[in-house]
Amino acid sequence: MRINQFLDATYLKTANQANLTEEENRHKVVNLVNEAILYDYKLVMIRAKHIPLAKEMLKNSKKRILIGTVIGFHEGTATIKEKIEEAKEAIYLGADELDFVINYKALKAGNLELVKEEVTKGIELCVNNKKVVKWIIEVAALSEQEIVVVSQLIKEIVLSKFEQKNAKNVFVKSSTGFYKTKNNLPNGATFKTMKLIAQHAKPLKIKAAGGVRDYQTALKMISLGVDRIGTSSSKEIVHKAQAPKSDY
Repeated sequence: MRINQFLDATYLKTANQANLTEEENRHKVVNLVNEAILYDYKLVMIRAKHIPLAKEMLKNSKKRILIGTVIGFHEGTATIKEKIEEAKEAIYLGADELDFVINYKALKAGNLELVKEEVTKGIELCVNNKKVVKWIIEVAALSEQEIVVVSQLIKEIVLSKFEQKNAKNVFVKSSTGFYKTKNNLPNGATFKTMKLIAQHAKPLKIKAAGGVRDYQTALKMISLGVDRIGTSSSKEIVHKAQAPKSDY
């Protein structure tokens, strides 16, 4: 198993969030793309403004590494129109995969019609443009029942409104990694939440994001049916995978 092909190497902080200048933050993206080229990751997940930079670097490298970006990040409360316009811009810039933050606050308030509409329109846009779409459901903000409901909702939309063949291009993704939890509880993927998502979202693909920082955790996630792992610790995971067995 080539674990590097499960990895979405991720850097999503703005310069302000990282307490850096714009140039320093851009350099972080350059380093991530160079690392992806070196270790042959599946994808680099970056802010849309950096897509042209990444595309140029990857073109020169002749590596087939995908570029992903986020939509409605990280609160998920943008209107459907705003999310679709943002997604169109990302597609124009050259994104291969779009990770939408679902309006989980609407979900929690019982407004399933809004959630259904944004999921349907987001999938339609991506399918029509031959892009992969991932729905970040923000598991740390949801109850177990809400995780089940939204996983099934996304699956049912895909299977009822889009051809079965498109199921492989739609993911349910756990987390943004930016959600603020109380009492330092995990804000990303856990084994329990990924099991729930796998049980109720398959045959859609699933992505574990937030909190996957080591090789053994990544392996366990894959054993649970996870198809992709979003992490800022890709290099550490690959190094451990490549280490002699006596080292772990």
